[in-house]
Amino acid sequence: MTIQADQETVIVEAFINGHNVPSLSQSSKENPANPAEIVGYFPVTTKEQAVEAIEAASEAFKKWKQTSIDERIIRMRKAIEKIRAAENGIVHLLSREHGKPLYDAHGEIYVSLMWMEYACNEAKSALQEEIREHEHGKTILSHDPMGVVAAISPWNYPIALSTIKIAPALLAGNTIVLKPSPFAPLAAAKVAELIAGEFPAGVINVVHGDADVGVELTSNPLVAKIAFTGGTATAKHIIKAASETIKDMTLELGGNDAAIFLESFDVHDERAMRRIVISNFLTAGQICMIAKRVYVHRSIYDAFVEKYIEAANRWIRIGDPFDSNTTVGPVNNLKQKNYVQGLIEDAHARGAKVIPLGQILDQKRFDQGYYLQPTLVLDCGYHDPIVVEEQFGPAVPILPFDDVEQVIHLHNESIYGLTSSVWGQEEDAISVARQLEAGTTMINTAAVQGLDVRFPFGGFKQSGIGREYGAEGIRTYTEQHVINVPGTLDLPYIPE
Repeated sequence: MTIQADQETVIVEAFINGHNVPSLSQSSKENPANPAEIVGYFPVTTKEQAVEAIEAASEAFKKWKQTSIDERIIRMRKAIEKIRAAENGIVHLLSREHGKPLYDAHGEIYVSLMWMEYACNEAKSALQEEIREHEHGKTILSHDPMGVVAAISPWNYPIALSTIKIAPALLAGNTIVLKPSPFAPLAAAKVAELIAGEFPAGVINVVHGDADVGVELTSNPLVAKIAFTGGTATAKHIIKAASETIKDMTLELGGNDAAIFLESFDVHDERAMRRIVISNFLTAGQICMIAKRVYVHRSIYDAFVEKYIEAANRWIRIGDPFDSNTTVGPVNNLKQKNYVQGLIEDAHARGAKVIPLGQILDQKRFDQGYYLQPTLVLDCGYHDPIVVEEQFGPAVPILPFDDVEQVIHLHNESIYGLTSSVWGQEEDAISVARQLEAGTTMINTAAVQGLDVRFPFGGFKQSGIGREYGAEGIRTYTEQHVINVPGTLDLPYIPE
């Protein structure tokens, strides 16, 4: 399959049981950098087609679950090579439909392939059957596939957060129905079809559509597991829909990730300052694990803000995603742009100081697209909306704190607990990190820069249920099956 790198309009269809399935109606996807340009069209999948996809996956599971782990790995490695060969076309399509700069789109493919390779390398070990001989006989512990997985991916990293589900689900012996986000449906669908080409019909299916399709995926009794990445509010609806059939779920949800700068942090460390700026504004701040609120010890606060602004103005260049000078592109969609703009305006109305950052490379392009200039917010209250809500966009508040106990409390009182970061002398930073309620805490780095696919990723509290990545991220698509074989030893408390 060739994916065009030019401005050709892309059309995707539902992919069910090995075939593209036409729909009666389609939706359009615009270019966030130039909303007048239609990048492509994707189907409005019907509820009936969603049922068809689930049933196809259920039927395919009967044979697929019996395949060897070696066969699954071979097929997945072939899919990896197909994605790698098509990377440039995928990257261009992703940049056009999402708005992320080319380097960022390449980075998404890099993370996707890195995880898929790791999953292939780790699958045998992670899924290895264990046999324990003991005085009562023998116990066999196996990791059995679940069945049909309903995978619902978001728009911010549509390919990476689809493959994070596809690879382990299939390697574990499941089948899958994927629903990409309508805000970034094209590249994810194309990649899923590339992978599907290496697997039997029905093992991978792709549907699109609105709430009706989502409800079917999360409530249909043939679906054994739900893998969802997205907002906490949506997850609450998913949990309710799944409750009737008690489905297994992995939910990677919202986060309001804090970066904490201790008194021992060196504000003159230019690399570290650049690192935190990137941790705030990569992908225009639209990453679940981005640093969304920054706390700085009062003793270094003024110097930190000064050096932060200098670093931000050096790195941030807002422009066309296809301009190699661009580091920050537009926000993905108008609704999200308006939401973030509203948080900034609310902070300003409350008395906060709002400072635009970086350089706008093309004012005309900026004005016509869903662009927001990255913004620093100072002098806001600890409980203002810009601080306590997940902005998911290019705006970040910086607040002072006086002691470690205070900042730990400020961190932990959030309803979220996805990731966090602590910056400063390593021993001090680790000491603080141990007291934070978060699935991952990074030391002297944050966000994607500190991501390691070898280790589990997920959140505390309303940031989610379960873990992805690592061996745990493979085993989460299995049920542990215990087989006991009795020995000759009689239990002493049971009479003859």
